[in-house]
Amino acid sequence: MKKLSIGSWAFLFNQDQPATDFHGLVHDIANLGYEGVELGGFAPHPNPHSHDTKEKRQHLAAMVRDHGLEFSALAADLWSQKLVSVDDHRPWLAAAEKNLAFAQDLGITTMRIDTAEPVAAIRGLNLDPRLMMDRAVQAFAACAKRAADCGITICWEFEPGFPLNKPSEILEVVQRVRDAGGVPNFGVLFDTCHAHMCAAVGANQTGEREMLPGGALELLQRLQGKINHVHFIDSDGSLNEHHTSTRIPLGAGVLRFDQLMPALLASGVPNDWWCVDLCFWPNAWEAAGECRRFLDRLRRKYAA
Repeated sequence: MKKLSIGSWAFLFNQDQPATDFHGLVHDIANLGYEGVELGGFAPHPNPHSHDTKEKRQHLAAMVRDHGLEFSALAADLWSQKLVSVDDHRPWLAAAEKNLAFAQDLGITTMRIDTAEPVAAIRGLNLDPRLMMDRAVQAFAACAKRAADCGITICWEFEPGFPLNKPSEILEVVQRVRDAGGVPNFGVLFDTCHAHMCAAVGANQTGEREMLPGGALELLQRLQGKINHVHFIDSDGSLNEHHTSTRIPLGAGVLRFDQLMPALLASGVPNDWWCVDLCFWPNAWEAAGECRRFLDRLRRKYAA
């Protein structure tokens, strides 16, 4: 049976009253009927620095369990690091390893990463796309190999706000790391909104725009067997003030979930989590309940 979670970061950004009290946040998420919380591992929410001992981490994990919830994944805070603009990925990898230890202590088995440096920050550097690709592949493979030793899956979230956001680049990264590199615990995080913006809109791409005729569904089909986590959210086809996808509540946008669901269910995702990602959506609490009900309807229709 599929389980429903929601990203904790939704209640921090663009909110009139950010949810800084994680205990209260967990309580409210449970009251909305979710079965899990996806941890944004950055302050003011729990992170490797705030919870720097096994005792603190065990207490955090117990608090979540006591509310009838589980952690669906960890979104690792690696944004202070450089990845595609430097040859030496060791500082990035060291930060990733701290997050892997944090996840392992919490019993989290999936960790989310991205290419770390916003497109806007690197565009003026005129970097060779092939060089950025090679750097990301090398770092991702090293991270996933470390994660395998911890029993953790690494999911790479592609999106318009970060480099390597063209469909061909997305497919190449996962092919080179997972298949050619022999790292089976690496895969992509398929976010329905980002997939639409990358494959159907070609948003925020550098150089010649690249799109797929079948949009998000075609990209999903091409990624069969290489997806290891899923985020659900809708799209209106625009970018937000952060130059990434505008995530809007489920059912309020242009995505046709009845088309996507059969392919998603056949994609071979190795966990049962369906996570709502309301990042940057104002009044996230008002939307979170309806998103849970929308996703529950999809669950009953397609995954009962």
